[in-house]
Amino acid sequence: MHIHVIPNRGSRPTILLRESYREGKKVKKRTLANLSSLSCKQVETIRRTLNGEELVPIDTLFTVTSSHHHGHVQAVRMAMKKLGFEKLIA
Repeated sequence: MHIHVIPNRGSRPTILLRESYREGKKVKKRTLANLSSLSCKQVETIRRTLNGEELVPIDTLFTVTSSHHHGHVQAVRMAMKKLGFEKLIA
């Protein structure tokens, strides 16, 4: 199985899920599904799966070793900005 992209003039390309097979000496293609309504990200995920790539959740690929607190600083900064302290200090 493979994904076949067929360009269209002036509109989005047609994206088809196809399989190749032989009939005698001729190689033919059979369309299994029309994937045109899917997003590019979804089509790329299907393509990667068909290539045998194992997909894992992104949070299992990384570990956080340390992080700095910044929420309280951002909250104070946003409050100062909304209240106009920047103009007052300048």
